Amino acid sequence: MRLVQHKKEAYWFYRFLSMFYDKLVNPLFWTPQMREHSLDLAQLDDPTLTVADVGSGTGFTTEGIVDRVPAKQVTCLDQSPHQMSHAKAKEALQDCTFLLGDAENLPFETNEFDRYVSAGSIEYWPNPQKGINESYRIIKPGGVALMIGPLEPQNFWGRFFANTWMLFPKEQEYHDWYKNAGFTDIKFHYIRPHWFRRKSEYGIAIAGKKPLNGPDESPMPAPVQEVEEPEMTIGRRLQLIWRVIVGSTAGFVFIPAALIGYIIASIKGKADVEVEPLNGYQIGVLSFIGLALVGVVSWIIF
Repeated sequence: MRLVQHKKEAYWFYRFLSMFYDKLVNPLFWTPQMREHSLDLAQLDDPTLTVADVGSGTGFTTEGIVDRVPAKQVTCLDQSPHQMSHAKAKEALQDCTFLLGDAENLPFETNEFDRYVSAGSIEYWPNPQKGINESYRIIKPGGVALMIGPLEPQNFWGRFFANTWMLFPKEQEYHDWYKNAGFTDIKFHYIRPHWFRRKSEYGIAIAGKKPLNGPDESPMPAPVQEVEEPEMTIGRRLQLIWRVIVGSTAGFVFIPAALIGYIIASIKGKADVEVEPLNGYQIGVLSFIGLALVGVVSWIIF
């Protein structure tokens, strides 16, 4: 598995990332336009619907959900208390229910919710099939489960850094996981931020329906892919530290690449997409990178 595709590693990764997630990460990789386009697949068209937002993080996706469904009918689940603390502070989410929990072992009853939404969470699941089987289990017959996630980059270096960092599934894997879980009427569309100009696809939103006459739980059990979390010995602590550091470094590579693409796209302009100017966090990262490059060049020359 990838270096941060572990529950403990993901926990500590978000312990630090949560401090600037909404200001640095979301504006680049998961925009309001992408969110709204994706949520259309969840069919949140009835104010009486109950919704589980799994891997809800800082609540950015949840904010889109509560624009369509009353917040009191939305339950947010995440394994990171640090991410969740930011979600709880948002005015629009005050009436949501918040639970700490594991996406692959959901603390919900079978057939409990009308809708399931998960955005940007599957990347950290050790066993994606198990998590998607859980989404099938907790929604009612006729309910819809929506998964939003990245796609494996097609260029060599993008794929190398992505797969060092976390899970970037292939498109076919998403479809196979949904079919294996028992979903029918599977629909999907691709998503991308405005700055992403490559011919390959960036991400996917995929949704399936739980059959009215289907089994309550997924007909195909998920393969066992991970043993129980080992005891936190000195060796395990050292392994945890190097995985988080190296994995986070690989993930950080995407930020300057996205910022540069963001600037180029903003200069060129794109009339059908509203683009916000770079904020202080993003400018700070660009300034740091610029100074680092100047320092390296100066060292080489002088």
